[in-house]
Amino acid sequence: MNEIQKKYYPTILGAIHLIVLYTFIQTLVDFPLALLDYYNGTDYLFNPFKKIALGVGSNLFIFYYAYRRAGVSLKELFPVKMFNLLVLFPIILFLWAAQNLITEVNNALSSILPPPTWFFELFNKVFESDYGIYGAILKVAIIAPIIEELIFRGIIMHGLMRNYSKFTAVFVSALMFALFHLNPWQFPATFILGLLLGFLMLRTRNILLCILGHAINNGLVLFSIQYYREIENSSFSESSKSSQLIISFAVATVAFLLIILITRQQKPKTN
Repeated sequence: MNEIQKKYYPTILGAIHLIVLYTFIQTLVDFPLALLDYYNGTDYLFNPFKKIALGVGSNLFIFYYAYRRAGVSLKELFPVKMFNLLVLFPIILFLWAAQNLITEVNNALSSILPPPTWFFELFNKVFESDYGIYGAILKVAIIAPIIEELIFRGIIMHGLMRNYSKFTAVFVSALMFALFHLNPWQFPATFILGLLLGFLMLRTRNILLCILGHAINNGLVLFSIQYYREIENSSFSESSKSSQLIISFAVATVAFLLIILITRQQKPKTN
């Protein structure tokens, strides 16, 4: 009789449960406050003390819950190692080129499924509240990368890599990462980002590099929104669409090859 293979936490179903639980905890507080604000004209939902308390409390609970279920040390769950800082350069190039290519995908998606008005208003609210661009950088380029990478490339990928093939671990974690944002117009970008970050975790076993890669991507998005007019008037944007796509594809390909080269694992020397 074949021995039943041991399953480590989280499996795919366990990862789905973790994401649903995390979302439920957020909604458990936000929904009543939203109703209270709606009927009383208050602004409790966006109260900074509420957001800090909820953010810290819910994340600590999820991290502790997953840590207990995984049954491993924090060092193993969230591995941090030294890495070659040169890898950040091709990561920036790849993400820049990928955003140019994904823009075409987003345009095609928007023609089929036009985004509603509230979708564009979300980007404006990022800059209109919480200290403008500085608040946006804090939320989008610092806090979000740390929390999301600890969950998806830390907790979730740790279990997936132990239970399934490398391809399955990277693909499923990226898919869950994209679906987690609950935004079909953002799906192509978040899925590609998830694939890259999962690949980096697979190659380096370094959560810090994944956090930095995520922060770089979100920073590029903020930069493109903040300096939209300047970018539109640049020589690259004024070139033909075919030239932009060819250059972006070439840059993405070369950058990805450099990432593979720089993150190549050295084989131990034998006597």
